[in-house]
Amino acid sequence: MRSFADFMKLLKRAAHDVSCAVLFANHFSMKLPALVPFLIIALVAATGATAELTATRPDPKAIYEDIVQLQIFLDQQLFGPGKIDGRPGEFTTKALKRYQRAHGLPETGTPEGLPHININPVYTTYAIQPEDLKFVGYSPSQPSEQSKLKYLPYDSLLEFLTERFHCAPELLEKINVGQNLERLKPGDIVRVPNVEPFKLEELSPIPGLPEVPEFLNRVINIDTREKMLDLMEGEKLLASLPITPGSDSLPTPPGTWRILGITQMPTFRWDKSVLNYGVRSDNFYELPIGPRNPVGVMWIGLNKPGIGIHGTNSPQTIGRSASHGCMRTANWDVVRLTKLITKGMTVVISGPEPPPKRDRSEDESSQIVRRAVPVTPVPAKKRGFFSLFGFGRK
Repeated sequence: MRSFADFMKLLKRAAHDVSCAVLFANHFSMKLPALVPFLIIALVAATGATAELTATRPDPKAIYEDIVQLQIFLDQQLFGPGKIDGRPGEFTTKALKRYQRAHGLPETGTPEGLPHININPVYTTYAIQPEDLKFVGYSPSQPSEQSKLKYLPYDSLLEFLTERFHCAPELLEKINVGQNLERLKPGDIVRVPNVEPFKLEELSPIPGLPEVPEFLNRVINIDTREKMLDLMEGEKLLASLPITPGSDSLPTPPGTWRILGITQMPTFRWDKSVLNYGVRSDNFYELPIGPRNPVGVMWIGLNKPGIGIHGTNSPQTIGRSASHGCMRTANWDVVRLTKLITKGMTVVISGPEPPPKRDRSEDESSQIVRRAVPVTPVPAKKRGFFSLFGFGRK
């Protein structure tokens, strides 16, 4: 696989070939006709370098077995690379650097010299069980309709598998060539990454997980710019996970907070006013439990009203979108995290200060004013004869 350094070497070589021809011509005071053969030779050499670069450039859509193995290794150590997809990327590099830091290794961000990375086998198989079907079904997109259900299930068995085995659907398609993953049924055997399965069937609603006194001195550090959550015990880094923090309009609040409680399989109070302005209203919907619940399967509430660390109904977008002020992480990550933390722990959030809170009444009144102000039409410019042929157009 060509590295970025290789790319720069080839680029410099191509530029060097052309510049040498120009310098040679200047040295001997050659005029343009005499310079042409040398430029042709230089351009041919540059074209060869470009062709070599194109032929060896990694395909961004390709899946690399060594990257899959590295991602599985990091996932097993709870230094989460995000979804396992077999592609080099931001969160794989961040997870690797944090693993290296935790084990006293140089933070190179490359796997060279990394000990104990031997995943065997890289893939295993999973047979679809009849009881898996109870986690799959129709789930409407509108909160008003979702609130009428008793459970928010997966859309498909494929979605069930991608969450169970921490991976992207593209990876499953690549390693299960010829199998229609959109029409899976009980008894079908699917090849999957060799990770600790996320077992939804083992989770039941628990309003508050019991306190674990020996974890009280641990600290969660969250960097909203890096989009990473680090679990610390003193100076030791225990685990690291990618997150989705708040948006520019509703950012995750920086500061030092405390965990008030941890709820397993929570319901969710969907309130548009809270989501848009951070202010509760009387117009809301209570959404039931399930993997498609907006806060996923775990809620870690902080002593900042409405703010918490939680799961998600869209794990494929972790770190690549924005939340409404909370910190979202994949269900498979947040479940493992809750086994290492406890109520009463400290959470330190670093990041940009939030902008002044918007006043909803001011927003609404300004919209009314904008609607009430008439818009004066701009007179159309006269088009001349030549403008019909495109002359004079910008």
